[in-house]
Amino acid sequence: MPRTDKRIPVTLLTGFLGAGKTTMLNQILASGGGAQIAVVVNEFGEAGLDHDLIEAVDEEVVLMRSGCLCCSIRGDLSRTLQDLRARRKSRRISFDRVVIETTGLADPGPILQTFLTDPFLAGKFRVDGVVTVADAANGPDTLNQQFEAVSQVAMADLLVLSKTDLVSKHDRATFESRLRSLNPTARILTAKRGVVQTASLWGLSGMRQAGTPEQIVPWVTPAAAVDPLANLSGIAPEKSRLSAPPVHTHDARIGSASIVLDRPIPPKDFDLWLDTLIQLRGADILRVKGIVHLEGIATPFVFHGVQHLFDPPIPLRNWPGGDRQSRIVVIARDMTKPELNRSLDMLRASQSERLHASSL
Repeated sequence: MPRTDKRIPVTLLTGFLGAGKTTMLNQILASGGGAQIAVVVNEFGEAGLDHDLIEAVDEEVVLMRSGCLCCSIRGDLSRTLQDLRARRKSRRISFDRVVIETTGLADPGPILQTFLTDPFLAGKFRVDGVVTVADAANGPDTLNQQFEAVSQVAMADLLVLSKTDLVSKHDRATFESRLRSLNPTARILTAKRGVVQTASLWGLSGMRQAGTPEQIVPWVTPAAAVDPLANLSGIAPEKSRLSAPPVHTHDARIGSASIVLDRPIPPKDFDLWLDTLIQLRGADILRVKGIVHLEGIATPFVFHGVQHLFDPPIPLRNWPGGDRQSRIVVIARDMTKPELNRSLDMLRASQSERLHASSL
């Protein structure tokens, strides 16, 4: 049995300016979803906390009636989380998980990197997922004007679509198609009246020691390529397809590619591919993740990286023996899909050579 990961799970909550993060934050603080939560925000004033939810306040921590906590980032993020954990360890406060709410134009990348490079955070906390709130009404313009918003979408594990009641079905479908083109593996949920079930925000990352195929495979599998604009009215013939939405300047800076390999990969080929990708374009890699089966190793592993930095790979010891497929996804900045696919051709060539040799 794999050992239990006792690190505290952390969810990064990001999203467009005015998209509804404050509404979601207040919902989290009100419901708790069965867990005691510490919410870290940049400033209490920006968070717009519902004062009806507040039980007590001290100099640094607000206690909510739900039992959740809320504090502001004082100094750097590491110091804030060290202070929270010290309070938890001394039983002054109690919480099961952390939500970090970012400003509307924050790039999630540096925060994710902090959890990989800071020894204390890496040892005591684990990133449970990135949630990005996307505004269906104003989101298209935000994506056109702010590349940080594009990065927020590209790096998400979950996209929460807000304000869908303010747009037509056609505009909503066009926007969802745009989000999917930026991030083909992120799940998309629709917020109903500004809120979603709190439990749907947890357990998003595939970096779990006891992960199952049902939990991890969707994390590295692009959604089926379905035209969301086809036959919205229900009148057109089933085979009729509308033209794809235009590619916008900021969107064109994001490229993604994925690969599924049916045979285990020689370790040296995998290492060469990853080392080459990171050395040549590491600064532009927003996320790379995958489930990998290597030759000579019975247990697959799941891996995840941001730019040059990687989480320690996790062996999947309860993986079913019949599934030997490797699945890898790369999302990058200023790299086109053809460029990314040319990188993945190193792995495809390895499979072809092995298949050719076995047929001789």
